[in-house]
Amino acid sequence: MPLPETIPVKYTEEEAEYVSIRPVVRQSFRAAELVDMILAVTGKDRPRIQQILRSGTVVFHSYRYWWDAFEADAAALDEVLAQYPDSLPDNDPSRTLRAERCSEAILESSGSPARHSLRLRRDQAGKRKFLRARSFWDCLMSLAQNAAPTYREYSYALHGDLYSMSLAPLEIAQLARDASQYAPRNLRAELVILPVIVQITFVCPRASRATLA
Repeated sequence: MPLPETIPVKYTEEEAEYVSIRPVVRQSFRAAELVDMILAVTGKDRPRIQQILRSGTVVFHSYRYWWDAFEADAAALDEVLAQYPDSLPDNDPSRTLRAERCSEAILESSGSPARHSLRLRRDQAGKRKFLRARSFWDCLMSLAQNAAPTYREYSYALHGDLYSMSLAPLEIAQLARDASQYAPRNLRAELVILPVIVQITFVCPRASRATLA
């Protein structure tokens, strides 16, 4: 049995421990669009996605979405999920980070979730200061090349492969010096969190998946 063609969905901002007085928005989602959103929360886990569709609600990016619950046919759901990539196998050479594929670096402190984090896009951190031959992004990529970050997984929320590396105190100190020397002023203001950063995760987008029907 195919998934419903369209699904009426309501959503509003999630307000923990309080009855929300935010306005409720109504929108029709294609089944594949709803699955796409749930996938970012669950990963490629068909039983869990089925359970969420059956429950009729999910929280995504601080919004709560809900719809009339339904039982998703396993075969139809597998057909949608087949359009999404899997994490790279152990023998895939792409498990080695290539700087040219990297679009974003996420700086994180300790804690789960991290108490402090900063997402740096390549176009943002790649801006060069006047008369500087390097950018702060160049410094990040040089660090990654020397440290060889470990492949983690494919992220359905970030639409890319994740590579992570822990930072030693000397590396943090070097990044702080690089920030003062190469980062534009507005970015330096955000990089004041560098002393508490313990990990960098690099995001490398995969080739675009097939258009969802």
